[in-house]
Amino acid sequence: MKVTFLGTGTSQGIPVIGSKHPVCLSKDSKDKRLRTSVLIEWKNYSYVIDCGPDFRQQMLRCGCEKLDGVIFTHEHSDHVLGLDDIRPFYFRQGDISIYAHKRVLKALKKRFDYIFQTENRYPGAPSVSIQRIKNKPFRLGDVDVVPVKGKHYKLSVFGFRFDDFCYTTDIKSMKNNEIEKIKGVKILVVNALRIESHYSHFNLEEALDFIRKINPERAYLTHISHLLGFHAEVEALLPKNVFLAYDNLKISI
Repeated sequence: MKVTFLGTGTSQGIPVIGSKHPVCLSKDSKDKRLRTSVLIEWKNYSYVIDCGPDFRQQMLRCGCEKLDGVIFTHEHSDHVLGLDDIRPFYFRQGDISIYAHKRVLKALKKRFDYIFQTENRYPGAPSVSIQRIKNKPFRLGDVDVVPVKGKHYKLSVFGFRFDDFCYTTDIKSMKNNEIEKIKGVKILVVNALRIESHYSHFNLEEALDFIRKINPERAYLTHISHLLGFHAEVEALLPKNVFLAYDNLKISI
């Protein structure tokens, strides 16, 4: 299984528009972050978790030519606004599968009503195959995917475990019974927004505490804001099995 970090930034990305913060002015390519998303590939399967407003740019950059589906963690704009850009895949492949909780599907139908219309459809609109997911395992290709529920402020969000890999983002808290689902993974991805505490995301200290509970072989931090600091400086301070993810990083599991 191969994972490509399509984007590792927070909702505004880095650099933030108009910001003079030193990280936003950094010349280091690892300090340039698009909105958070990953591409997961194995055998002949290819799935994306979340498709934010940078989705088109991310697909062009990674050279993705085939998409079996999009899995959504939750409905916030930085995770869904690229849905229209599944069109090139739809034109080549037909209906694109989307996997989401019923609440998320409701939000998508409101934002992208033309995609979900069954009558008088616009001919150029993409078409999707809706797969409603609950907090129980579902099958993607030949892999059983285990949803892991956390809280993003008061909003429930899903992370997803694929065998020895688990991806979580926009998490502020998680109950012990959900944490148990993750234990035993070799690779864990978790959000770490900044140094200071935040009302809806792990800060760095909370992310490291969470990683210690799971005890993976390796962990990668994502959904990063400029307030976390320079990539090179932060990574130098991390435990030896924890890494700061960056855009277009590829890992194998």
